[in-house]
Amino acid sequence: MDAVRIYGGKSLSGRTKIQGSKNASLPILAATLLTDGICEIENCPDIADVYHMLRLLESLGCQVTRKNDLIRVDTGGVAECDMPADSVGVMRSSIMLLGALLARMGEVSMEYPGGCVIGKRPIDQHLRALRRMGVEIIEEQEEFHARAQALHGAVHELPFVSVGVTENLILAAVLAEGVTVIHPAAREPEIQALCQFLIKAGGHIEGVGTDRLVIEGVRKLHPVRFRVPADRIVAGTWLAACLAAGGRVFLEDAPWGQMESVLTCAEKLGAKLTPSPEGLSVEGRACRRLEESLVTEIYPGFPTDLQSLFMAAMALSGEGGLIEETVFENRFRIVPELVKMGADVCVEGNRAYIRGGRPLHNTIVEAKELRGGAALVVAALAAEGTGIVTNRHFIDRGYEDITLSLRELGADVELA
Repeated sequence: MDAVRIYGGKSLSGRTKIQGSKNASLPILAATLLTDGICEIENCPDIADVYHMLRLLESLGCQVTRKNDLIRVDTGGVAECDMPADSVGVMRSSIMLLGALLARMGEVSMEYPGGCVIGKRPIDQHLRALRRMGVEIIEEQEEFHARAQALHGAVHELPFVSVGVTENLILAAVLAEGVTVIHPAAREPEIQALCQFLIKAGGHIEGVGTDRLVIEGVRKLHPVRFRVPADRIVAGTWLAACLAAGGRVFLEDAPWGQMESVLTCAEKLGAKLTPSPEGLSVEGRACRRLEESLVTEIYPGFPTDLQSLFMAAMALSGEGGLIEETVFENRFRIVPELVKMGADVCVEGNRAYIRGGRPLHNTIVEAKELRGGAALVVAALAAEGTGIVTNRHFIDRGYEDITLSLRELGADVELA
């Protein structure tokens, strides 16, 4: 059965190691196409989205091998520029291969990417920006074809910050002729990791970590060995689990330096946090109300990927609170499922009003997307009775083994 069974009502106690970052691994794997040889990527998480990316790379002619968390990508045999529809259709992040393939092959044909149910993420900004770099694009109803005799640098003044557009332009620009400027560029740690990989491979990128990236194209990149950083969203998930169920846990390798907004919110809710070079210690549970609303924002603001997880914790606290979602318009899909469990949550537009203090009761609930699915598991940890979260495949897109990690933290969970 494609589900997780949770025996609720037990506080947490234990230690788990934070896996490598999903959102850093995917663009870095795409970036291996810009080299000619064998790249070794360490600390890649064993998750469904990475598997789909590796399938895409193999379909283009790469030879891929994996041993534990080390992935070797040999790009010497890349000869294809058409991406298979079955993989593109299930993974939104396949769009980041567009910039890399244009830089390497000068041509790409692909269907419009899918795999996202949390809101509209149209690719028109990707295509518009690439056209400024000399790309000719023919759009059809279900697919598009892009071609460039030679990519050239351009100044991109983007209408809004977009992680995906920033990634695609970086990948297209690093081998383009001339200088490319991206503003406002996304500043996420995962963007910084991509830039660090490319710099190590011989790329010239200035402004890493700021909202203005300046990329001077080079003729060639060389293969490198690179370690993917730990996943700040997974660390935030286990932090939210402790807030919901209570207890004391240690999150080994948690990248707490990238999580300031999350840690601030957790402390205001009542958690005691102790960062160290080895990771992050978390103690306590959500027991206080936020004086101000929790607002999702682009980095370094509170990440939208953790909104539903903190909603679950706030629904279990004695005080509740208000959440404003400013990034995606459909990120409250978890609310009907929490209400089934007894939560008191009311949605008005992009705001969710949470009245805490009501005991939750486990039942069968349905995961409808990745982070919302994890949030339902988190809510079930603190609820009474035995619960089942269906559609585990959504959760598997971003978590190596959610049941194993939670058992390491003292939870009573199993695959169902």
